[in-house]
Amino acid sequence: MPGFGNHFASEAVAGALPVGRNSPQKVPYGLYAEQLSGTAFTAPRAENRRSWLYRLRPTANHPPFRPYARPGLIRSAPFDEVPPSPNRLRWDALPLPADPVDFIDGLVTYAGNGDVGAGTGLAIHAYAATASMVDRAFFDADGELLIVPQQGTLRLVTELGVMTVAPQSIALIPRGMRFRVELIDGPARGYVCENYGALFRLPDLGPIGSNGLANPRDFETPVAAFEDEDRPHEIVQKFQGGLWTTTLDHSPFDVVAWHGNLAPCRYDLTRFNTINTVSFDHPDPSIFTVLTSPSDTPGTANCDFVIFPPRWMVAEDTFRPPWFHRNVMSEFMGLIHGSYDAKEGGFIPGGASLHNQMSGHGPDQASYEKAVAAPLAPHKIERTMAFMFESRNVLRPTRWASETPLAQPDYDHVWSNFTKGNPPQ
Repeated sequence: MPGFGNHFASEAVAGALPVGRNSPQKVPYGLYAEQLSGTAFTAPRAENRRSWLYRLRPTANHPPFRPYARPGLIRSAPFDEVPPSPNRLRWDALPLPADPVDFIDGLVTYAGNGDVGAGTGLAIHAYAATASMVDRAFFDADGELLIVPQQGTLRLVTELGVMTVAPQSIALIPRGMRFRVELIDGPARGYVCENYGALFRLPDLGPIGSNGLANPRDFETPVAAFEDEDRPHEIVQKFQGGLWTTTLDHSPFDVVAWHGNLAPCRYDLTRFNTINTVSFDHPDPSIFTVLTSPSDTPGTANCDFVIFPPRWMVAEDTFRPPWFHRNVMSEFMGLIHGSYDAKEGGFIPGGASLHNQMSGHGPDQASYEKAVAAPLAPHKIERTMAFMFESRNVLRPTRWASETPLAQPDYDHVWSNFTKGNPPQ
């Protein structure tokens, strides 16, 4: 499993990968050469993402798609079901279904922005699943998918191979890549960022230098594996905001060999190399950026994926938790496990919060009082993993997110009892 952003090559059968030519007149073993392009053909070489797949049948071999009939709570941009609200929002964890529900039917949308047709913005979903996908696959024509498990280990069967992804790891599935989600150790829950915009990549390190944050070598891609199965398989795709379905007479996971730089990958969040201050002041949370989807404005992301992992706090004469803040960026947070150092209660694993553009937020009263009274000895924050999807545009909640009983109506109360400062008159 080589590193992120490089050229990969893998074959499940020796000799299946052509040498020297991507699409020879005769592909070994009678396979079909097919290119999957994640960027335009003419994108600059440094930005270009594509892979060659050598498969039992071409993906063009399918009947017409028809609308997916099952009701669901997955939504897509533009998000205009309800007016956007400037209020701070927080939700309890999504409950696990009582009936068998797989990954596709367990998706629920919190919020998003942008325009699918224009290729800008993102959507933020949660999933709660109690059953594996069986004889069916999903692919997203609208954007790439960043999957963040919170409970339960996922076995992701993709066209290019198999990945096992547990909580405190993430998976990145390219736009258009077919995949199946199997549950390994019981019910599963987590978060999904659907990125309509520029592809996620590692942020530039700038003055940090050549090392730090997420290392390219720690992003792992799967080894080629294929299924030679001739029985019906349902294919569900998301296209321009809607779900569509068709049925194949064979497994879609029939890629025997592949090479290129567009591939699914996984990353272990515990390998993140945290940067922090060793003098004074609390650094901006951008130093915890794992992946970024840039916009046309330098330094202002379509979406940043930021984590808050275990780390040492050693700053002198400094308020240790995240400070009170208003931001031009909009911040959606989730908690994978443990507790978040700026919230003493209410923000629970599997839960979420949304602080939109210019809404004041920061530590709750209990966290603040504890922090200002704490002795400033070196202290390690342990047994925690929170994350944030941050976007330059307002994240507009769905009707479900606005009306669900999981929403905490008293969230504003955590900032209601601060005493007034008393400067001399």
